[in-house]
Amino acid sequence: MDDIRNAILNDDLAALAELPVPEHYRGVAVLADEVGMFEGLASKDKDPRKSLHVQDTPTPELGPGEALVAVMASAINYNTVWTSIFEPVSTFDFLKRYGRSSELARKHDQPYHVVGSDLAGVVLRVGAGVTRWKAGDEVVAHCLSVELEDPQGHDDTMMDPQQRIWGFETNFGGLAELALVKSNQLMPKPAHLSWEEAASPGLVNSTAYRQLVSHNGAAMKQGDVVLIWGASGGLGGYATQFALNGGAIPVCVVSSPEKADLCRRMGAELIIDRTAEDYHFWSDEQTQDPREWKRFGAKIRELTGGDDPDIVFEHPGRETFGASVYVARRGGTIVTCAATSGFMHEYDNRYLWMNLKRIIGSHFANYRESWEANRLIAKGAIHPTVSRVYTLEETGQATYDVHRNLHQGKVAVLCLAPQEGLGVRDEHLRAEHLDQINRFRGR
Repeated sequence: MDDIRNAILNDDLAALAELPVPEHYRGVAVLADEVGMFEGLASKDKDPRKSLHVQDTPTPELGPGEALVAVMASAINYNTVWTSIFEPVSTFDFLKRYGRSSELARKHDQPYHVVGSDLAGVVLRVGAGVTRWKAGDEVVAHCLSVELEDPQGHDDTMMDPQQRIWGFETNFGGLAELALVKSNQLMPKPAHLSWEEAASPGLVNSTAYRQLVSHNGAAMKQGDVVLIWGASGGLGGYATQFALNGGAIPVCVVSSPEKADLCRRMGAELIIDRTAEDYHFWSDEQTQDPREWKRFGAKIRELTGGDDPDIVFEHPGRETFGASVYVARRGGTIVTCAATSGFMHEYDNRYLWMNLKRIIGSHFANYRESWEANRLIAKGAIHPTVSRVYTLEETGQATYDVHRNLHQGKVAVLCLAPQEGLGVRDEHLRAEHLDQINRFRGR
């Protein structure tokens, strides 16, 4: 691994094809024999620092249509939190099911699960049939792993019954020195970004693009009022940028003055600090309070000059979903991609059917959507939201911080990169956008 790292750091990328592939590498993994370690604990009390291990991992065999990537940096997503606390199910169930699907997939069924659904790095090897990429290419990876053998996937790969999220529902993810991906997960690394900056947008940027911009999601248009929950977070920070970049009017919901300031620095003007306003959408664990929905809706109309949201960008789930359905305008859209506060949603269906609203489920993105989202990053139209960078050994702490919502934007992890700030190729474009690139740093 040291020879591979040195070749990349010394810009001797052509040498990578000649270097031997290591038999082992370091990766962050959960272990099958520890699945029950948190039994009896509430979700908030489950500690990723106890379940995530940096361990020596055998390098998987490279198959047709696959690529082995030397990972310079990765990032934390909420699916790593779910994996680390074994909720809502153990991801080893995913690996067993995938391993039974084909001879090629069998290698994913291991008693360890190397996690991580983001990476920026350099192609080390490609498998049979791969023609677009070669050893030495600087790349980022989106997290859709799909077999493309079912006709349902050829209009929209997210509809393929064999689509999976790499590093969550498959093994050999990006929080490691090496990662195994399908070649159609690869995209060019944005040249003006460092390794950790380039690694951080992949999952959340593509998810926000499909959810908000794509015709498969809300199909946002100019002038739409878009209510964005967690607008300064890893997902919401990109939704806020897409709304502003696309001529929409974001109404940013945050939980502190610092997060409100981040939204203003992105260019948003309409902001609700839900903590300062003291919204309590649930009067107890079983009962929602419609009076709070109404108070929340009144606050939105106060900010917008009387308009209700055309689109509600949902991802907190149980805690907020009833309010989201209520406040969307007549004929409006609630588009949801996650449920970080709980999966069992409750809402008053009268406000949905009688006002002709619709709920759209949105899950990650297809290759075209991911490519377009990455292209906007590469052009400097959308910017990374890295606030803090950890080492590979600190991945447990990084995941804990995301689990406890102690972070802003995205949290990145250095893998083979020995320090921050490396990998920049286009200094001119970087200089044009340096303030935007750094606006989440240190927060």
